Amino acid sequence: MKTLLSIVVIVVFGLLSLPSEAVAQKKQKAFIDTLDNALDISYYLGDLNGLLPVISPITEPAVGYGAAVAGVFFFPKEQKKGQPKKFRMPDVAGIAGGYTENSTWFGGLGYMGFWNDDRIRYRGVFGYGDINLKYYGTGDNILSKNPLDFNIQSYFLLQQMMFRLGETNFLLGGKYQLMKTKASFEIPFLPSIDPIDYELLNSGLGIITEYDKLNNIFSPTKGMRINLTYDQYLEVLGGDRNFSKLSFFVHDYHQVIENKWNAGFRIESLIASESTPFYMLPFISLRGVPAMRYQGEFTALIETEQEVMFGRRWSIVGFGGYGSAFKSLDNMSNNASAWNAGLGFRYLLARMFGLKMGLDVARGPEQYAIYVVFGNSWLR
Repeated sequence: MKTLLSIVVIVVFGLLSLPSEAVAQKKQKAFIDTLDNALDISYYLGDLNGLLPVISPITEPAVGYGAAVAGVFFFPKEQKKGQPKKFRMPDVAGIAGGYTENSTWFGGLGYMGFWNDDRIRYRGVFGYGDINLKYYGTGDNILSKNPLDFNIQSYFLLQQMMFRLGETNFLLGGKYQLMKTKASFEIPFLPSIDPIDYELLNSGLGIITEYDKLNNIFSPTKGMRINLTYDQYLEVLGGDRNFSKLSFFVHDYHQVIENKWNAGFRIESLIASESTPFYMLPFISLRGVPAMRYQGEFTALIETEQEVMFGRRWSIVGFGGYGSAFKSLDNMSNNASAWNAGLGFRYLLARMFGLKMGLDVARGPEQYAIYVVFGNSWLR
């Protein structure tokens, strides 16, 4: 579901900074840009009123190739009398489902609200997934070379709200998450996993702080985004266990040569308490590295992406990174590391929105992987 939600979030949040002149521009051809007569969906996206069908390939190596399909519904804001005419972000509702070659499947509903001239952002999601993965354990152990197949069935509910602090780029908010899971392995019980982890109800609250000054949420070339989120799961909220997670990331973008060379840098770290269920432990998230391949109570990574432009529409992307997963904060010597490197291309699919689409081929420690990319590779 993450791949599909990323596409919807790209369309939604990127429109926040769209100039009103672009929205008001007369639509001449749905999929052709009159500036250069190239394929472009700016005019199609410029009139967000009604249904937008979305089809997204799934290319995550942990679950295999597949596809996600969604229907996204837009509810435009009414123009208030006496206010200057400008683009106002519509509320968005969607329904989605997907399936992959290893029989993983999911379905869900979502709603995003942009209230009080984008001073309040709401997000609500409910979904179910039946996911087949491999468990590699934590740190460097026998499972890292001999993973076990497992299945996890999960219901998930998210309620999140963010508030802008005055007219600044700072946002502060909170969230509630409820997750009911049932896990099963090809081997009935593993000594490294607490038996209660096989069937859990997790209920928790989160605090979110964010600074966002990207010049374009689609494919940023300048600016910075910083996010710090703390999640606390509690038995008093109906959950089966108390545990916590802390995540931090920085995305920084620079134009080395304007309209020719863009550089991006990413730093990310996650910490989980000792009692965190095995399937919610942090893992190294890099292109070319399967999800949950390198897990631990503490992870840290750095990645860079360099984009070189060739004309108005096309560009070549090179990227690489390195990360480590530590089994526990008490035993930092027991860790596993992973790297990635790769090349890709981008095409400017919606000029007025800055939305690029492309394909990446990534190499990790054990395998190659192919990713279809919509907009920002690091969107969260």
